[in-house]
Amino acid sequence: MIVYSGTKSRFHSDIMSNDIGNIIYNAFQGATGRRTTRAEVESWSKSLMYMHNVLEDPAIPADAGVAIEYHIPRSSKRIDFILTGTDAANTDTAVLVELKQWQQAALTTKDAIVSTVFTGGPQETAHPSYQAWSYKRLLEDYNATVQEEKINLYPCAYLHNYEPDNVINNPFYSQYTKEAPVFLKPDALKLQEFIKRNIRRGDSNKLLYRIDHGKIKPSKSLADSLASMLQGNQEFVMVDDQKIVYETALALASKAATGTKQVLIVEGGPGTGKSVVAVNLLVALTNKELVAQYVTRNSAPRLVYEAKLAGTMRRTRIGNLFSGSGSYHDAEPNTYDCLLVDEAHRLSQKSGWLDSKGENQVKELINASRLVVFFIDEDQKVTLKDIGEKDEIRRWAKKHTAKVTELKLESQFRCNGSDGYLAWLDNALQVGRTANELLDPRDYDFKVVDDPAQLHALIRQKNLPNNKARVVAGYCWKWLSKTNPALKDIVIGDYQARWNLNDDGQTWIIQPDSVSEVGCIHTCQGLELDYVGVIVGPDLIVRDGEVVTSPAARASTDKSVHGWKALYKADPEAASKRLDLLIKNTYRTLMTRGQKGCYVYFTDKETAEYFKTLLQPTPAAAPAGLAQQLKKALDILPDIAGALRWKEYLPVYSLEAACGAFGRGMAVEPQGWAKCPPGLKPDRNMFMARVSGRSMEPRLHHGDYCVFRANVAGTRQNKIVLVQHSSIADPDTGGSYTVKKYTSKKKYAEDGAWQHEEIVLKPLNPAYADIVIPNAEAEEFMVVAEIVAICFS
Repeated sequence: MIVYSGTKSRFHSDIMSNDIGNIIYNAFQGATGRRTTRAEVESWSKSLMYMHNVLEDPAIPADAGVAIEYHIPRSSKRIDFILTGTDAANTDTAVLVELKQWQQAALTTKDAIVSTVFTGGPQETAHPSYQAWSYKRLLEDYNATVQEEKINLYPCAYLHNYEPDNVINNPFYSQYTKEAPVFLKPDALKLQEFIKRNIRRGDSNKLLYRIDHGKIKPSKSLADSLASMLQGNQEFVMVDDQKIVYETALALASKAATGTKQVLIVEGGPGTGKSVVAVNLLVALTNKELVAQYVTRNSAPRLVYEAKLAGTMRRTRIGNLFSGSGSYHDAEPNTYDCLLVDEAHRLSQKSGWLDSKGENQVKELINASRLVVFFIDEDQKVTLKDIGEKDEIRRWAKKHTAKVTELKLESQFRCNGSDGYLAWLDNALQVGRTANELLDPRDYDFKVVDDPAQLHALIRQKNLPNNKARVVAGYCWKWLSKTNPALKDIVIGDYQARWNLNDDGQTWIIQPDSVSEVGCIHTCQGLELDYVGVIVGPDLIVRDGEVVTSPAARASTDKSVHGWKALYKADPEAASKRLDLLIKNTYRTLMTRGQKGCYVYFTDKETAEYFKTLLQPTPAAAPAGLAQQLKKALDILPDIAGALRWKEYLPVYSLEAACGAFGRGMAVEPQGWAKCPPGLKPDRNMFMARVSGRSMEPRLHHGDYCVFRANVAGTRQNKIVLVQHSSIADPDTGGSYTVKKYTSKKKYAEDGAWQHEEIVLKPLNPAYADIVIPNAEAEEFMVVAEIVAICFS
C-alpha cells in the first residue's frame, strides 16, 4: 500500500504549496484509516524538502513516479521514498530511499549495527544501508510483480543532516554500503547523480501502480524453510530489531565462552519473528562449532520441524539440534554453549512423566548453558503450570551470577503485518486498554461467522491453495473420540467435528487431510497458518460489554487449568485474576495464528454481537481518498435546493442544537448544509456537527467535523455517541451533552426483565475521567446519535 503517489511534477507542486506535511498526513489517514503524530508530520516536511532539492534537475524526468510511505506487504515496514521510471536499457526501475534525520552515530563491533541518539538516549540500531537493503529484499520476497517482471531495485540511504565522520561510511559496513550507498549532508549532488544514472525516463509503464497493486507472494513459513536454513541458505532477511537481537546474541555467545555466564531475554508478541531469529542463531552458532540447541516446552513446533527435516539429515543430528525443555534437569553446569529457548513463557517447574523430575526449568536451563536466550511473550501463558516470566528469569540469572541483557522484537510479520489488529484484539478481549477500539477492515481479514459449519467451510476453501488453513477451538469439549473413535467431540447444533489428536497428534497442523479436524492451543501454539478459524466456547462470554471468563466451562479433560478449584478455594481473588488472564491469553494466541486472516464463531450470541460492534468502520476509516478530497474548512452553504437535502447534502448543527433537534424533537434550524462524504448514503437521521475538546483523542480531535446518525438502532455498547443528561457537566463542551464511548451494566430480575445498574461514558484520552450515570438517573439519560464517520481533521 502506498500512502502518497504521483509524479515528480506533482510532488514539486505539493512541496511548493508549503503544506507537504499535511498533504502526506491526510493521504496517510485516507489510505490507512489511522492518524499519526505531529512529530511524524514535521519529519515528513523536513526530509521531503531535502528530497525535493535533490530532484530539482531537469535530467530527472518530470513524469518519473514518486511514492512516499510504501507499506511492504505482510510486514509493518515502510519504505520512505520511491522514485520510478526506466533505465538506459528501458528496464523498469525503482530507486528506494531510506531517509534519516540523524546528526551523529557511533561505531559498534556488531555486523550492520551502529549506535545513535534517539529520544530515550543512545541506542543500537541497524545501519541505514542495511535497513535500505533489507527492505529491498522484503519487497522482492513479498511482491510477485517485482520478482516475476525483473524490475530493477536500487536501494540507498540519505542522511541529509549528517556531516561525514568516518562512522556511517566506515569500511566495517562496506558490505552494506556497496549494496545500498549512503549519502550524507554534503552528498546531495552525488544522490542526484545516483538517481539520474538509474532513472533515465519517466514512469510511462505505471510501475508504481503495478508495484502497489501487484500480486502478493504466498508467505514463507518457518517450517517449510527450515531444511534450507540449516543448509546455510538465508530464507528470511532479518530487519531492524531482529538484526539487533541476532547480532547481540552472537556477541554474547563470544563473551560467555571466555567469561561471565550470559542471559538474553527477548520479548516479542505474535508474528515478530522470535522463532525465525532463534533458528537463524541456531545455524550461525552451529557453524561456529558451538554446541547449541533450539528448545521448547510445547512439543508441537519441534515435532513439526522434525517432520519437515525428515530425509534431509540423520535423525541423530535432528535430535542434537532440537530438544524439549525438560531435558536439562540433570545436565552439568555449562554443558552447552547456547540454548535458544523459544516460547519461554511456557516453561514449567517440573519435568518428566507426571512432573516427577527436576526443580525449575528456568533454573536448569541457565545452569546448563553459558548463554541462554529466552524468547518470551508473557501474554501467551495459557496453563496454570506456565512459569515463564521475565522476573523469574532475572531471579535465577542472579543466583547463577549471569549478566542479563533485555531486548524487544516489535516488527510485525503476521496478521497481515498489522500492529493495529493485535492492539484491537487486546482491547476487544479486555487484556489491556488500547486506542484501537474498532477494527479497520483494511488492517486484517477478520470475520465473525454465525454458524460453525459455515466457519469450517470457509476454512476448507482457504486451505485449498497450499494446505495452510485450520480450525481451532477453546478446550470446552471433552475428548470423547480418544476412547471411541466413532464419536464426535465438538457438537454444536448440526455441526460435528473431532479433535485433532487421534491420528496426527502434534503434527496435525501440517498433515494433508487434517483440515476436517479441530485443533487446540497445544497443537498450534508456536506455529502459524495463512488463515485460522476459531471456535470460542462458553469459557469466554460477554455480558453488558464486559468480557467474562469461566474455567468451569472448560472440559474436565483439559489439563491446562487443572487444579483451578483448589486455587480458587485458597484465594478467590488471585485465582480469578490468574484464570481470567489464562483464558483470554488462550484465545488471543488462537486468534493470532493466521498470517492473512482469522474467522471466528462464538457459541454465545451476545459475545458475537459484541465483537460485531467492534468491527464497524471506525470514524477514522473514511472511504479511501476522502482525506485528500476535503478542505481544511468545511464548505457550509446557508441553504440549498430541497431536492438536494439528505440526497447529496446533510444539515450542520452545533452539538447543543443537535440535541434539541434530534433528542427532544424541537424545531431547530441548521447552521447550514454541507456535502455528504463519499461512500455514505444520506438519510434523514443523519447530520453533521463539530466536536470540541481532547477527551476522545486519538480518535477525535478538537475541531473535527463528524457525521452522526440519530435514532440509534440495536446495541449501543462500545459505540461513540452523542448523549444528553441533566447531570453531565462535560469539561469539553461545558454543557449537559457530550461525545463519549457508551458502556452500560445491566441488572436482571428473575423474570428476565432488566434495568440499568449504571451507564458509563468513557473518554479515550486517559487524562479525562469517566462520566457515570447511576440507575436512579438513567431514565432522564438520552442517546441522541452515534458517530458514523469523521469528515476531516
